[in-house]
Amino acid sequence: MPKGPVTNVLNIPPGARSKSFRPLENNPEVISKLAHRLGLSDRLTFTDIYTIDEPDLLAFIPRPCYGLLLVFPVNDASEKFRIEEDEQVEEYTGHGDGEEVIWYKQTIGLACGLIALLHCLSSDDVRSFITPNSTLDRLICDAVPLEPIARANLLCDSEALEIANEASATEGDTAALPAGEALDLHFVCFVKSKRNSLWELDGHRKGPILRGSLGEDDDLLSTAALDLGIRPFLDRGKVIGGEDLRFNIIGLVPDQAAQ
Repeated sequence: MPKGPVTNVLNIPPGARSKSFRPLENNPEVISKLAHRLGLSDRLTFTDIYTIDEPDLLAFIPRPCYGLLLVFPVNDASEKFRIEEDEQVEEYTGHGDGEEVIWYKQTIGLACGLIALLHCLSSDDVRSFITPNSTLDRLICDAVPLEPIARANLLCDSEALEIANEASATEGDTAALPAGEALDLHFVCFVKSKRNSLWELDGHRKGPILRGSLGEDDDLLSTAALDLGIRPFLDRGKVIGGEDLRFNIIGLVPDQAAQ
């Protein structure tokens, strides 16, 4: 699967600030280094998920899987599906301690990889692996009480976040692209909430998307989670994307070398 940098198209709401970052490569080493740079414990790392249909290969992936980052091609058909699905819901206004998942509206150009990573690292199961008083810890604590636009502005104004992203954008296998470069790939994230629900998180949408209920023991690579999240997404992409099958999945899992 491709390891090129990714992006998305922005819809900046009134009152939101915006800028552009260099895009990240959808590479588990790059994403892991960024997560650790921000404050995630080295007990967790990202790894390539090469298949979701071959149990023997899935068995080699350390478990539990705490989150999945999916990269997919953006085209007219995928945008049409996004718009039609978003038309059925209101703009998300959730915030505070009662919020089931923490969702970030993306107003930073070319930052869909960073936003997907933040969605993953802000999930309940992962927050216990974050170093206290780190950049990531402070950012999440500051974000929780804020409504979506204020939360987006918090990310946009974070110098520490921009510096960390800039460093990681130059560490991939492909040459770093300048901020503002037009690309046609996009990141989304899948996480499990404290209420055992599967959520699709995408800063380009109107809010977090509930995809179904999971069992207490299900992780993101369980059959139930795959059937509700990644598999329908990939099946839909094959239909609307034709021969363009540039999909890549990485998962957040225990780092066996650090155990």
